[in-house]
Amino acid sequence: MAEALRDKVIRAAVEYIAASGPDGLSFRRIAADAGVSHQAPYHHFGDREAIFCEIGLEGFRRFVEVMTAPASADDDPDLVTRSLERYVFFALGNVGHFRVMFRSDLCRIERLPELQDAADAAFETLLTLVAEVLGEGASVDEIRVMATTLWSLAHGLATLLIDGPLGATVGVALDPREFVRAVATQARAGFPAG
Repeated sequence: MAEALRDKVIRAAVEYIAASGPDGLSFRRIAADAGVSHQAPYHHFGDREAIFCEIGLEGFRRFVEVMTAPASADDDPDLVTRSLERYVFFALGNVGHFRVMFRSDLCRIERLPELQDAADAAFETLLTLVAEVLGEGASVDEIRVMATTLWSLAHGLATLLIDGPLGATVGVALDPREFVRAVATQARAGFPAG
């Protein structure tokens, strides 16, 4: 029964964050949305940061599952494109988690070693994918730079689609999957000299 209460609290918090962002989240709001007493969240979480840390932990674990899943028939055969696509669609499908995962002002990662491990595992999946793309001759620095480039592109694109103008502007014009693939193709081709 206690686990069900904990899950209800987390689910209510994630849904609130997906709809309204994390900044206005309160225990009273979570309790009301979960249909539990206003004291119920305190049974599992001492404060908002503890809830945010738990949401981040769940998010990073889900992210690793998505990024390391075997390729399916719908996946793009290009590993970089597929990785960008998976990252963006993870974010679009897990907005409540995504809005918390990279916000150190919401959860100090050092507070929960398990969260640090999950965040490290998530970045390690990007390093592994990039190492596969670059091949055995790639240096550690080359792998880190390309992984950071891929991460920046994917994270920026996901954020613009969720919280920025792209969701309204581009969403009408293009299918999201086609749009993400077009961005990946452009990134792979680079930009013409100016």
